[in-house]
Amino acid sequence: MRMLRVIMLVSIALLVGCSPNTDYTDLEQFMAEVDARPKSRINPLPPIETVAPFAYQASNKRSPFEPPILVKRVDRKSGPKVTPDFNRVKQFLEQYNIGQLAMVGTLAQGGSMFALIKDSDGGVHRVVNGDFMGTDHGRVQVVDESEIELIEIVPDGTGGWVERTRTVALAGGA
Repeated sequence: MRMLRVIMLVSIALLVGCSPNTDYTDLEQFMAEVDARPKSRINPLPPIETVAPFAYQASNKRSPFEPPILVKRVDRKSGPKVTPDFNRVKQFLEQYNIGQLAMVGTLAQGGSMFALIKDSDGGVHRVVNGDFMGTDHGRVQVVDESEIELIEIVPDGTGGWVERTRTVALAGGA
């Protein structure tokens, strides 16, 4: 019985709360103020500027997508002709640009010096003379306590290849 009274009281409270509020005087007052304001004139759009047509007159000139000069392939008769070995199986560190690799230390074992190289993914790898690293076919020539010396084979810009020396120094504070 007591539960029935509670339910009835809650129902009556909800129904009273849902009764429509017919006091809209504040809203009607606001609408009257807005209607009483003087109407302002809308400024006209600015006139449209007419632009003189442009005639493209460079059709007889060199296309910007062609090289500015005739590039001739240079046949090197003197000096060593180098090319990377594309048939060689790539080593793990060759997937990283040389700028993404850092020397973080060395190990000496059985008369051999190993360099510890950290890649951009956080892995540490050891390299020795003859290993390859970097995307420019870099071959490790010298492993020292403070640096690694590489010889990279890079394009020379005329269809050939040249060797370049590169040094990876021991990273400070690693």
